[in-house]
Amino acid sequence: MVKHIVMFKLKAEAKNDAPARAKKELESMVGVAPSLRSMEVGIDFAHDNPSADLVLTSTFDDREGLAAYAVHPVHLAFLEWFKPLITIRSVVDYEY
Repeated sequence: MVKHIVMFKLKAEAKNDAPARAKKELESMVGVAPSLRSMEVGIDFAHDNPSADLVLTSTFDDREGLAAYAVHPVHLAFLEWFKPLITIRSVVDYEY
């Protein structure tokens, strides 16, 4: 199994509406992208300067499943909307 964790810091103008929309869209990908087994998205409530605005934790069958998700049309469509809103993105991928 592979865990894929991503933390996002968003542009100031995106912090009001984008996190809720991103959460809804990302969590709806379970069952659409074949190897994606779970997706949990959290929205930061502290809003401290070092805090990320959004974090996702997802689980895949294997590395190949994560790679397939990265190029899946639903994921790419999400990125087309979301990527311009990001100022910082940090990723950790590990097997367990």
